[in-house]
Amino acid sequence: MITAIILAAGESKRMGQPKMLMPWGKSTVLQTVISTVQSAGITDILVVTGGGRQQVEMLIGKTVQTIFNENYEKGEMLSSIQAGLTAKMREASAALICLGDQPQVRERTVRSVCDAFLKSKSQIVVPSYEMQRGHPWLVARPLWEELLEMKSPRTPRDFLKKHARKINYVNVDTPSIIEDLDTPEDYLKFKS
Repeated sequence: MITAIILAAGESKRMGQPKMLMPWGKSTVLQTVISTVQSAGITDILVVTGGGRQQVEMLIGKTVQTIFNENYEKGEMLSSIQAGLTAKMREASAALICLGDQPQVRERTVRSVCDAFLKSKSQIVVPSYEMQRGHPWLVARPLWEELLEMKSPRTPRDFLKKHARKINYVNVDTPSIIEDLDTPEDYLKFKS
């Protein structure tokens, strides 16, 4: 089983307001990400919360499982990934690492990454747009322990660099995999 770990623990400092709660179409940024993952056929979803925890949990209710990253204030993606992997240690064969502030990612991209894993059994599957790695990327269970043992200042990027030869790249035709919402300018640019 593939579980999706949606990283939604940031404090949205550059945005100036909780970006997960911002409107996106008929929904919000985070709800759109959840919906995209669900539409791609993933039923096991875990949202990692941090900054704005109560608002985020109220927003999504009981639709998906949540876990609180106690180290969210350090602002490191690694700690959120570790919190998600720890919560799913017994259940999943792979984790799809998704950004909660990437509502423009397409269902077909999510499906392509998951299908590549199911067909090839590669330990890491990463979408690529014009030779740039993006999200969501997938890591198989045999490599989870290594991610869990990593300490700052090492990052997920260091992990991917170390395992570059194991990566199965899925080429996509959209830059949405490398675009996230960090600032009000990003939000206005990508929303339109």
